[in-house]
Amino acid sequence: MSAFYGPPKPEPDMIKVIHYAISRGITHLDTSDFYGPHTNELLLGKALKEGIRQKVELATKFGIRPVDGKREICGDPAYVRAACEGSLKRLGVDSIDLYYQHRIDTSLPIEVTIGELKKLVEEGKIKYIGLSEASASTIKRAHAVHPITAVQLEWSLWTRDVEEEIIPTCRELGIGIVAYSPLGRGFFSSGPTLIENFSEGDFRKNLPRFQSENMEHNKNMYERVNVIASKKGCTPSQLALAWVHHQGNDVCPIPGTTKIENLNQNIGALSVKLSAEDMAELESIASAGIKGDRLPPGFDSWKTSDTPPLSTWKAT
Repeated sequence: MSAFYGPPKPEPDMIKVIHYAISRGITHLDTSDFYGPHTNELLLGKALKEGIRQKVELATKFGIRPVDGKREICGDPAYVRAACEGSLKRLGVDSIDLYYQHRIDTSLPIEVTIGELKKLVEEGKIKYIGLSEASASTIKRAHAVHPITAVQLEWSLWTRDVEEEIIPTCRELGIGIVAYSPLGRGFFSSGPTLIENFSEGDFRKNLPRFQSENMEHNKNMYERVNVIASKKGCTPSQLALAWVHHQGNDVCPIPGTTKIENLNQNIGALSVKLSAEDMAELESIASAGIKGDRLPPGFDSWKTSDTPPLSTWKAT
């Protein structure tokens, strides 16, 4: 709504979408202080002033900040506290339900950051702690300091690398899984024609999977998913979203949308029931492989989120 997928959308229209979503039973809203930056939290703050705060679980994030036109990752305790105070003010709330570390600061032990988040829980400023794009070892170390409620990660039919180690770790520890980009950043909504409609400023233009040489290969996945969707009487995006829903009751996908018609379509995915045979067929499609990394070179992810041992850290 506010950043990355082209120009920000008109605020009144987006508030209408948020209110409509809540009226349809959507109870989980996900944002970040980095979206904008700050503008998406301000948008949600305005939407929640309508007396509907108690109807939703509100999640936001800290840890990425723009510095001189570049992204800087920070988990320093003083910054954690300042970021939380800023989010509370912009959102207009007394407490954040789920507060994520958006990306892991690899310059200091994860225990240091989680220790400050634990204090914020004890003070009632946040209710639950989450991590985003964290490795299995990082998750375990963080969970030993304070229970981690949710881990946010990219998971969809064309992004499966988290299944080897991270998903099992979350389940071993009883941590909820929040799947972002469950529609492959829009790929399963529009297929290869999606790239023809990217507006100026849409960061997906830089994603390797959307480059023409890779998309020529990747479009086969969409076409095969479309065939199954036709048989099931649903859209490819509904089928892709249903696949995520069928991964377990501990999984909550967060498909983003700016249009009520697309929101209704996403909600309709809950009615798509997949048999064991359907899941096996989708598995065979996914296992055929995707060309291109999910992120551009140099972007922080769970693969680069390990932090130094706590024994190496000295408070200043």
